[in-house]
Amino acid sequence: MTASRRPIILVSNDDGIDAPGLVALAATLDRVGEVYVVAPDRERSAVGHALTLHRPLTVDERGPRRFAVNGTPTDCVNLAILGILPARPGVVVSGVNAGSNLGDDVTYSGTVSAAMEGALLGVSAIAVSLVQPAAATGYGPAARLAATLARRLLRDRGQGVTLLNVNVPPGRPRGWRVTRLGRRTYSEKVIERRDPRGKRYYWIGAGPPAWEAGEDTDYAAVHEGYVSLTPLSLDLTSYDGLRTLKDWVADFERVPARARPRG
Repeated sequence: MTASRRPIILVSNDDGIDAPGLVALAATLDRVGEVYVVAPDRERSAVGHALTLHRPLTVDERGPRRFAVNGTPTDCVNLAILGILPARPGVVVSGVNAGSNLGDDVTYSGTVSAAMEGALLGVSAIAVSLVQPAAATGYGPAARLAATLARRLLRDRGQGVTLLNVNVPPGRPRGWRVTRLGRRTYSEKVIERRDPRGKRYYWIGAGPPAWEAGEDTDYAAVHEGYVSLTPLSLDLTSYDGLRTLKDWVADFERVPARARPRG
């Protein structure tokens, strides 16, 4: 395959453009396609799917096909696809994140949100997280797993998987598992303290998490040493809720007009 026909791969993250996970990911994906890195200029963890609308964004070119943005991961992917890249990418890969993105945490994760923005803009996307980065192996194994998935997603575009959340366990994985998102609760959600001047301040999410039982969850998979593959959907509609609301509306419409509330 000639260089001009190599697929464009957009790489981003929420740990910042100099994060070792992103560096390893970009280098490994360069064997798969023409990599463009568009990432935050600093750490932007846990910002969720925030899009910057109240100020202009700046883009600093750090090298060939490598750009740092003073915004969120969502900003980076949006700018890349709609303005920076010479053509639409074949796939967006976000990561490799330093730490897991399991269960409910995907709603807060900048890593997952970068991939989500790609999917919203019509590009298949992968979010990759390494549960416990190890000095001995670094991010290389997780990056190679991401490359395997990127190749398959490029080959099978339009066949049902548009957004994939991947969590890689520490050490050598025992294999792959297809999972659903787990659920977790904190034993102590908020901790209140006082500073030396007596003013209250709070820590959110400071208690140890407890995960629900369920062998088919992402948490169970990585806890048992497997790579977790969780397909995500951008459709937040509750279809059970739709059926219930249709029953409500049918009941409302049977109420005589004079009995209906005004206003």
